[in-house]
Amino acid sequence: MPTFPRALRSVVALCALGLALAAAAATPAHALRPSLTVGIGDQKPGMFTDPLFGELGVRDARIVVPWDVRTIDWQAQDVDAWMRAARRARSRVLVTFSNSRGEGRRRVLPTPERFKYEFQRFRERYPWATTFAVWNEPNHCGQPTCTRPALVAAYYRKLRQACPRCTILPAELLDMPNMIRWTRQLRRALRVEPKIWGLHNYVDANRMSTARTRSLLRAVKGDVWLTETGGLVARRNRRKETVGFTEGTQHAARVTRFVLDRLAGTSRRISRVYLYHWDTISPQDSWDSALIGPRGPRPAFTVLDGLLRRQRVLIARQRAARR
Repeated sequence: MPTFPRALRSVVALCALGLALAAAAATPAHALRPSLTVGIGDQKPGMFTDPLFGELGVRDARIVVPWDVRTIDWQAQDVDAWMRAARRARSRVLVTFSNSRGEGRRRVLPTPERFKYEFQRFRERYPWATTFAVWNEPNHCGQPTCTRPALVAAYYRKLRQACPRCTILPAELLDMPNMIRWTRQLRRALRVEPKIWGLHNYVDANRMSTARTRSLLRAVKGDVWLTETGGLVARRNRRKETVGFTEGTQHAARVTRFVLDRLAGTSRRISRVYLYHWDTISPQDSWDSALIGPRGPRPAFTVLDGLLRRQRVLIARQRAARR
């Protein structure tokens, strides 16, 4: 089936969604606990104007930005477009810093003072953004921070100095085998106990396991936000991967329910979940865990929509009971 233009796709998708929800109504599902916040991570500003996004009623969104975003024009333009769209949609944003995307700069790490300076420039541009993560997957050895937990700790201290009232996560860790060792090194270098940590638990999620998530909960004292997670539909990158996952739209739907029900339910310290990501760019995306495919909403979207609807009913009942 050909890919529809966005406007036509949204009309078709809304019709398909109605049929999907009717079919799903006969399947019992747990509601999310009222205190759990659900957000979506995606780099494309079009998410905020998609009628399906509005239907979900999700207010929280996450973006990954280069640490030197304000110094390279095309980086700044991309982030400007996303941040403007998020602002218009009245979304609460989580901004996660990562490596530069400038030519020849991917492995370049700033000094702590330079990182603070770039952060202040970002804050001047978007003073309404107040929730940040220091680095995206710093324990992944595709990142230049892989062997530098002490440097990440220094970045965290500088960001706290620059914005004491901001919510700042010291890292968004990937649930790889080195996660706990890396986290212990980071905690020793921090010299303070952060209130919130970030976790990307793709391994746990796609294997329907809670083991690695629980290990991080034991290793830290603060809350843990699942700042990037989701069910894999397809992975098309050609490099050799050391971690294998099941793939497919039905698998992604099962993972979505598992993440929001079982994984988020392992501890009340897991207070936020950001699913990645909203929609596909093309059928050839190297990583595809999107809720919306070229043909419209996928089963994972239907699962998410149903869970959020039930959560809103629970919240309304709780409010009514308190009156």
